Amino acid sequence: MSSILNSLRLIADPTRLRILALLRLEDLNVVELQEILGMGQSRISSHLSLLRAGKLVTDRRSGKNIIYTFGSEEEPVEPKLLQLIDLACGDLPEHADDAASLGLALKRRRDKTRSYFDALAGKFGKTYCPGRSWKALAESLLKLMPAWDVADLGAGEGTFSQLLAQRARHVIAVDNSEKMVEFGAGVARENGFANLEYRLGDLEEPPIDSDSIDIAFLSQALHHAEHPGRAIAAAWRILKPGGRIVVLDLLKHSFEEARELYADRWLGFSELEISRFLESAGFVDIEISLVDREADTPHFQTVMAIGTKCGSRE
Repeated sequence: MSSILNSLRLIADPTRLRILALLRLEDLNVVELQEILGMGQSRISSHLSLLRAGKLVTDRRSGKNIIYTFGSEEEPVEPKLLQLIDLACGDLPEHADDAASLGLALKRRRDKTRSYFDALAGKFGKTYCPGRSWKALAESLLKLMPAWDVADLGAGEGTFSQLLAQRARHVIAVDNSEKMVEFGAGVARENGFANLEYRLGDLEEPPIDSDSIDIAFLSQALHHAEHPGRAIAAAWRILKPGGRIVVLDLLKHSFEEARELYADRWLGFSELEISRFLESAGFVDIEISLVDREADTPHFQTVMAIGTKCGSRE
């Protein structure tokens, strides 16, 4: 474990303190830190190297970028040191501006992903998308077909939502791409789906009332979420007691090109990772299984996970 004296030396530098303050709020890459701090890459990389050596930050590779995270799961930062960091940040004149700049950087990050889906509006039925398998969708529909209130989170143009609307009492399709929502709503009107409603919103904060939904679907959407755990927790919030979540997503893979080709934030998830997301959010009776493996390279596999929100259904 790194000594407290060494940690104190590290946080005594204003630039390193600013970096730590930002990473406590969000995982960031060097380019994003450059934009927020207004400093050169070499200077920031030097400070990150020292912080990594002092076990105050860790890093992981995500495509072409190295993502930095505050602290370490193996050696969490001492609570007393966290208190000192908070106190020291109060003396930083740049602290408020850094937080505001972080908000802008995260908006640019979201806009980059959203622009990919805006460009695809109206083309999803004709364009290849990894993990979009009718077999996988059919597996879930065979298990869950009652006439309930349904949320399709990260719905895109809503092909799945339209399928659900044939049996559900009410379907709310949520997506953060304005063009996807406009296109899907138009298709719903053309096909007479009066029970299908499209709403513009984020996976992590869907514009749906708490305790109002019977079934929440995340179909090939979770790997686009900035914070997958928060998206799962948001689904828990909107579900009625006794309601269920269904997650269809890619099994963890190593096809790095997916980040550029499909704007994927994550290269799928292991069954254990999805299970932990569900458990942390409060779901019980969790079932996870592989439901499809694509024949073509890179042989994407689809995982289906189902969980129940505690409580009895009225």
